[in-house]
Amino acid sequence: MKSKIFMYLFIFTVLLVIFQYVNSKHILVSYEIDIKKSEARVERYKDSIVTMQETIAEMRLFDLEHDDDALDYFEDQGYNSIQLIPFIKDELYKLNNYEGDDHPIVPYASMTKNRMLINSIRLLNHKWLVANFTDGKHWGQLFLTYELLDGEKLKFNLEQYFMYPLN
Repeated sequence: MKSKIFMYLFIFTVLLVIFQYVNSKHILVSYEIDIKKSEARVERYKDSIVTMQETIAEMRLFDLEHDDDALDYFEDQGYNSIQLIPFIKDELYKLNNYEGDDHPIVPYASMTKNRMLINSIRLLNHKWLVANFTDGKHWGQLFLTYELLDGEKLKFNLEQYFMYPLN
């Protein structure tokens, strides 16, 4: 009887070891697959980051904040470029507060109950900027030149404009 108990214990132990081995092997294979997937994902993300960095570098080509020559132009004129960039944008945004139906810069009248407003501005260099405008339904873009007069005043000149057709 004692030998049968040892035999059953031995068989049970062997079965337990086999179960542990198979289970561990399955877990290791699963972890290896997960690691390979994670490594592939990391490579894909690295490629995406490189692509985004290239895109950002291209976008900085036409941005006053990253155009050293344009910033030097302002500094040579005696302006603080850190304060000047928000000043230029604010002066253009101030034109959104206008009386009557016609915006001082936008050459289109609103075709809705809303007023034409300038939404966003991108300063290209020390002389040019682009802006978009909308009345909530219709929208378009402007190409403006600007000039600093006497340090505190800005003169905006509308060069080109476009309103997108409704679909």
